[in-house]
Amino acid sequence: MTFLTIGHRGVMGVEPENTLRSFVRAERSGMDVIALDLRLSKDGALVVLHDAEVHRTTDGSGAVADLTLAELRELDAGDGQHVPVLEEALDAVRAPLQVSVRDQGTAGVLAELLLSRDLTGRVEVASFDDAVLGEVARLVPGVRTSLYADRPEAASGTLVDRARTVRAGTLALNIRRISLEAVEEAHAAGLRVTGWTVNTLEQLRLARALELDGVVTDFPEIRSTGRFTA
Repeated sequence: MTFLTIGHRGVMGVEPENTLRSFVRAERSGMDVIALDLRLSKDGALVVLHDAEVHRTTDGSGAVADLTLAELRELDAGDGQHVPVLEEALDAVRAPLQVSVRDQGTAGVLAELLLSRDLTGRVEVASFDDAVLGEVARLVPGVRTSLYADRPEAASGTLVDRARTVRAGTLALNIRRISLEAVEEAHAAGLRVTGWTVNTLEQLRLARALELDGVVTDFPEIRSTGRFTA
């Protein structure tokens, strides 16, 4: 089975996160999938930003939801990069994308784009929010989805039940809190399991020992070291 390396916001350990330059470098580094984050601008554009506020990743201030696309375009997202929209990311690289969504409003706009451009084969939708994934699955039949979870729940079967309910094909678990029980039950249920965020050789060895299906990483080096057998 293929072991996937998923570039976290591109390769945010070495490039400005969620920028076209970061995505291009991730692809050139051999990442199998590129993960990015989506939010809606004030005027409804699907902009690639992680935080609700822009001050951490740009030279601006204020909430993403209070800024128009034109206003967001004026910001420096690091080393002269601008805040991209999803369509630009799709055009900049050929790699599959995993897009993270936090609210149903964004999910609805994303669903329209996926359907209009027939992107279900290339774009996977990820979220910590069960309702968001359920809505995407309802609006876009056949779309691939990944349920993110920070803490393995006391009964790991609960995670499997949640994934099944929203028709997610993958569970993405925090590598620092991952449990073998959760991985085994997910695999037994036919789910893929990935670990985030894997940035050290020790964490990569753990991912391999747990027989994960892939890892999310900030660094391109994980792609080359990931070829070893633990």
